[in-house]
Amino acid sequence: MNGDGEATRSTGADAPEGSVADGDAGSRPPGEDVTPAKDTQPAEASATATDTQPAEASATPATDTQGPADPWGAFAPQPALAPSRARRWAGRVGRVLGHEWTVASVLGVLLAVAMTWPSALRPSDTLPEDLGDPPLVAWILAWSGHAVTHDPTALWHTNAFYPNRYSLAFSDTLLGYLPADVIGTGWVAAILRYNLLFIFAFALASVGAYALVRQLGANRVGAAVAGVAYAYAPWRYSQAGHLHIMSSGGIVLALAMLARGHGFSLRGGYRRDLVRPGWVIAGWLVAAWQITIGFGIGIVFGYVLAGCVLTGLLAWLLRRWRPPRRLVLFNLVGGAVFAAVTALMAYPFLRVMQIYPNVQRTVADLKHFSPPVRGLFVAPRESLLWGTLHTTVRESLPFPPEMTLLPGFTLIGLAVAGLVVSAWSVRARILLAAAVVVSAICVLGTNGPFHGWLGYVALYHLPGLNALRTPGRLISWTTLLLGILAAGALTGFARRGEEARGDRVSGRPEALLRIAALIPLALVVAEGINRMPHPVVPAPPAGLAKLPGPLLILPQEPLDDELYMLWSTNGFPTMVNGLSGYEPPRRAQLRTAGEKFPAPESVDELRAAGVRTVVVLRSQENDPLKLTADTEALGINREDRGDMVIYTLNP
Repeated sequence: MNGDGEATRSTGADAPEGSVADGDAGSRPPGEDVTPAKDTQPAEASATATDTQPAEASATPATDTQGPADPWGAFAPQPALAPSRARRWAGRVGRVLGHEWTVASVLGVLLAVAMTWPSALRPSDTLPEDLGDPPLVAWILAWSGHAVTHDPTALWHTNAFYPNRYSLAFSDTLLGYLPADVIGTGWVAAILRYNLLFIFAFALASVGAYALVRQLGANRVGAAVAGVAYAYAPWRYSQAGHLHIMSSGGIVLALAMLARGHGFSLRGGYRRDLVRPGWVIAGWLVAAWQITIGFGIGIVFGYVLAGCVLTGLLAWLLRRWRPPRRLVLFNLVGGAVFAAVTALMAYPFLRVMQIYPNVQRTVADLKHFSPPVRGLFVAPRESLLWGTLHTTVRESLPFPPEMTLLPGFTLIGLAVAGLVVSAWSVRARILLAAAVVVSAICVLGTNGPFHGWLGYVALYHLPGLNALRTPGRLISWTTLLLGILAAGALTGFARRGEEARGDRVSGRPEALLRIAALIPLALVVAEGINRMPHPVVPAPPAGLAKLPGPLLILPQEPLDDELYMLWSTNGFPTMVNGLSGYEPPRRAQLRTAGEKFPAPESVDELRAAGVRTVVVLRSQENDPLKLTADTEALGINREDRGDMVIYTLNP
């Protein structure tokens, strides 16, 4: 630009070294002639160029930029070629497959398959643990899919527990698994669905805990230890028959997303520049999904989230935290969705409490399931490493299935080390240790200080908690907190090793230290290896689903009822049989009448209740000949069909 503010035209001679004055000549290879031949230029183009050339430019003498060819031009690097579309897509796929979260997810699934083996080998005819609660949960999953696809208004009024209503709310519903519930029909599909979700629950728990602890600031090994310990702690196998308790992965995944969305970690605290409101919405949605799994572990999770909200509100009132307005808005929207889903899920359970007042648990019920202190250090019989060694002390527990609560000795040792050496601050370590103690006290129920009044019994009076009866299941929170402490220890040791190495190039000692860091992970995995049984599920009698209902199947032992419920997934006939966490009075009355069948008063009571068919299974009944009563005098018809003795109660 000249002094008058007019732009001057730069020539090749005025251009800086290494630049090209001609607009498109810069892309030509070195040594190539950049001046077009004069005899090849069209006359019209030449004339046009002359007519449109500014006077100043035309007055400027032309400079010959052509020089002798550079003999070293052949050694110059060739211009980079633009990658093809296929190569670009391959690069993107490679980055996705090699990403930490992809690797963690794949390894989490593979570990879940290995630790639950042979669920993946025989997923259509076996169930893990036993034929008690797993058939019940398989029926719950199947009924949800059947009701949604056939009559959504009947979702909460199942085919079992006739004639009681809202029977789906007698236990946790696992409605969050509905996408899988609508696939397939019949009892084989129900078993297959259960096994796949059983594996998925373990995988989600390990990956979710890994994501949470990584977000808090742990290194990969520390986060892996916390994830494996949370998903495969020895105590979990005492609950292996309860898929709704195993399905805790949504809890840690939601906490990980919420922490990421708020820009929070234990190493960096709150960082406004790392706030990601989108992750906040995702975290609240995952939390809402977790509530749809069930209130068995969802109620406590809801109170934990409420505590986090109150803590954030207090920090805002004390001017210790000033979140962006967008973050506040996204929390309000996500929290509203979570509250709405919780209210919708709670309504049927509140109706059950209104219809059946005796459904609420008492402190006496809580006492029956409260473990002693030694239960925190006892492994269930399914533990391969500790099961046999703990047989004597385990048998001394009043109710071992709910009182063998060992989180893992390796995990406890690493957590203790994390109080001394850790990547977390001293204040964070003190708070984590206090939380471990508080959660462990609550786990003890009425066996805590002052008969539990300094722990779970005081919390038991909060809304919703009085519907729970097993305080030992809070051990999952103790395990998570121990895992965070352990991850801090491993991360702290790794950081000290890096500080000691300084700027020295890594060598064999450092490589050996990295390998040694995997030893705690291997020990945690070893404590999680189990010998869980996988019994074969007997097939239902042919034609059972086609019998006119309502029907009653005999004998009706508790575990037999759960198997009958699974069989009923072939068509879902209306049946008196049913077993869950609660038995309504009317169901108990009909059960008593069934035990006296075919006594005249039993037949009359069943007929008055609307029961049309009574089925006696020869393979289950010890003395079927006692049912050869005078059926004509009782007004019933008898038919022998395979393993079934079928009695039809005439109106």
